[in-house]
Amino acid sequence: MVQNIKTLYLTPSQKAKAVEKPYSLYRIFVSILTVLGTTAWYPSKISFDDPSFSSFYLLAGADRRFEARGEDIFQGDIWVKNESTISLNYAISEILY
Repeated sequence: MVQNIKTLYLTPSQKAKAVEKPYSLYRIFVSILTVLGTTAWYPSKISFDDPSFSSFYLLAGADRRFEARGEDIFQGDIWVKNESTISLNYAISEILY
């Protein structure tokens, strides 16, 4: 079992691959957290194997965390895009089995 933890700093409108596809192990947990104050409304998009973000999950307002666990979660690359007007920090964690 392996746990990967990293931080990501994105400027406005910047996107990056937050989590790469696992090749030799199997992902059983992933978490992406936007590090913000409790009243902040700075949107971010999360996309699964789609760097064009044509389909995405939105983090904004009270929803500042995306988390998935279990053996049937997504196994590909996960992208994050900062849609706000300020630079944002992200805390990313995954567990591979």
